Amino acid sequence: MKRDEKQQKSDELHEELSAAKTVILSRFEGMTVKQDYELRRKLGETGARYKVVKNSIIERAAQGTAAGPITQNLKGTTSLAYTPTDPVSLAKAITAYAKENPVLVFKAGVVEGRVIEMSDLAAIAALPSRLELLAKVLYLMNSPAQRLASCVAAVGRNLAVVIQQAVQEKKFKASPND
Repeated sequence: MKRDEKQQKSDELHEELSAAKTVILSRFEGMTVKQDYELRRKLGETGARYKVVKNSIIERAAQGTAAGPITQNLKGTTSLAYTPTDPVSLAKAITAYAKENPVLVFKAGVVEGRVIEMSDLAAIAALPSRLELLAKVLYLMNSPAQRLASCVAAVGRNLAVVIQQAVQEKKFKASPND
């Protein structure tokens, strides 16, 4: 690869890493093409990107980004997964894939500017996704209103039931005009 190509790849990756909230570095030694394709597909479903890039390009591209501290002195084969959106979905996808395919080994990661370890990644993967959390919040916000509406409706419904029972038991006197 020529120097100009390396610089161009480094600049492109730098832009992407600057926008990324989550960056995960892993070792993928021994991974087959089929396994690599499957991992890319799963990560793509979450909105994440997955790349295999030379260590020197990663180090150069990560300078001045949140991923800078974890990219120093990289050794061996390195793959890079990152996302500008939901860190939980990326963590879930990576950990689920790593359980099925032990050839993918976590090296280091950054979530929201904080360096994480493998135990942190597993904890993040155990969290509910952003959509699940939003659904729970909306349910909790809507629940009191639903209860109030059912209580208000119950008063009218109960009154109608009492009147209906009174009519059936002929508790009302007929008017003299009838």
